[in-house]
Amino acid sequence: MSEAFTHDTFVSPFTWRYGSAEMRTLWSEEHKRRLWRRIWVALAEAQQQAGLVRAEQVEDLRAHAEDINLQRAHDIEAEIRHDLMAEVHAYAEQCAIGGGIIHLGATSMDIEDNAEALRMVESIDLTLNRLRDILTTLKGLIEREAEHVCIAFTHLQPAEPTTVGYRLASCGQDLLADYDALDQVRAALKGKGFKGAVGTAASYHELLAGTRMTPEEMEAEIMGRLGLKAFPIATQTYPRRQDWDVLNALAGLALTIYKFAFDLRLLQSPVFGEWSEPFASKQVGSSAMPFKRNPINAENLDSLARYVAALPRVAWDNAAHSLLERTLDDSANRRLILPEAFLATDEMLVRLQKVLTGLRIDPQGIRRNLEIYGVFAATERLLMEAARRGGNRQELHEIIRLHSLTAWEALRLGQPNPLSELLSSDAHLQALIPAEEIRELLTAEGYVGSAPARARALATAIDQRIVRRPLSETPSIK
Repeated sequence: MSEAFTHDTFVSPFTWRYGSAEMRTLWSEEHKRRLWRRIWVALAEAQQQAGLVRAEQVEDLRAHAEDINLQRAHDIEAEIRHDLMAEVHAYAEQCAIGGGIIHLGATSMDIEDNAEALRMVESIDLTLNRLRDILTTLKGLIEREAEHVCIAFTHLQPAEPTTVGYRLASCGQDLLADYDALDQVRAALKGKGFKGAVGTAASYHELLAGTRMTPEEMEAEIMGRLGLKAFPIATQTYPRRQDWDVLNALAGLALTIYKFAFDLRLLQSPVFGEWSEPFASKQVGSSAMPFKRNPINAENLDSLARYVAALPRVAWDNAAHSLLERTLDDSANRRLILPEAFLATDEMLVRLQKVLTGLRIDPQGIRRNLEIYGVFAATERLLMEAARRGGNRQELHEIIRLHSLTAWEALRLGQPNPLSELLSSDAHLQALIPAEEIRELLTAEGYVGSAPARARALATAIDQRIVRRPLSETPSIK
């Protein structure tokens, strides 16, 4: 099996295009095998305490725990057709003294499932750290834009005003929920422990008979060394539902990123013209149309988010179809869905941070839309004030509706918006409110309710959560 990968053969985009070097390292074959060896060392250390193996054997395993030789392991695997046992043999060849005790009493998933849980803890830690940085950046934007009035859109139609900060706070609130969900999943992550081929720990009961250690004590000792809790009940594997829980949390984060990116794509369109993602001075928007400024970062975020959203279904099938004490039909796809879910999420977070750091909020575009559509939005304000002064709410609604339709037609024809003049000169409305006051009521900028205060409160909540409260107490993996 060749270890030389170049671009003249298929290479996953996650190998070089998407995801950070840090996340790729966590999901690398070498790192997985280092975790395997770390677990074998912890197993041997516990067995030494039980009097089953000698100190020099354990020390020999420790001395070669980092000496990964993938080529040798793959050569052995080509003959024996078992990747973990190939690593056992490759490791044993390096350990003249301790090689014979590697994997004593264990089954493959005692090693692999604990390593997978460790790797997911590491990956969630990296994800949470990136999310903390994003929330910090977003908090600054929310505070800066808390009172920046803009037109809101419902049904993709102009609605009442809101503020840019309040719109950003909506995203911040969801990201904060995603942060908490991931932190909770991290705290709940468990390994299989050491329970043997079907989860009964029969091999360890046999191995430890007559020693000063029970299988339960041995498991606790090893898992303590690994900094990982164990499921109290497992079969040959840890419950595959755990993978589903992890991927659901990542898919939830992808959902939030997707919505933000889609909103950004809409607001970057010249029809809206209010926000735009960073665009480099030499960046090319289109090979055919030199004038284009396509939102490629936001589109990339939506593309990757859509992919992550599809992965929990595979994990669901793996959990639901783990028949009796286990089947192997999850093995191949787990080599794909777990690393790719984290790598795709990692790429989204790195890219989202760049987008937020360079996000352009266009005051002129926002002002233009306010001037065009703000008077429509403020008609509710006029309606309520006229009703308060004794008008019939239903009759007033119809008067405003008819004048609004006339104004929409004028806009369609490219004419200035006449709505303020139409309403301030309407005799029915003037009987309740003076014309000048009607025009004042139709000024939308002051009609944002508590949006600025709520936006700032969310910024404070972000600060309290990500700065003053630590991550879950699960020990970090070294």
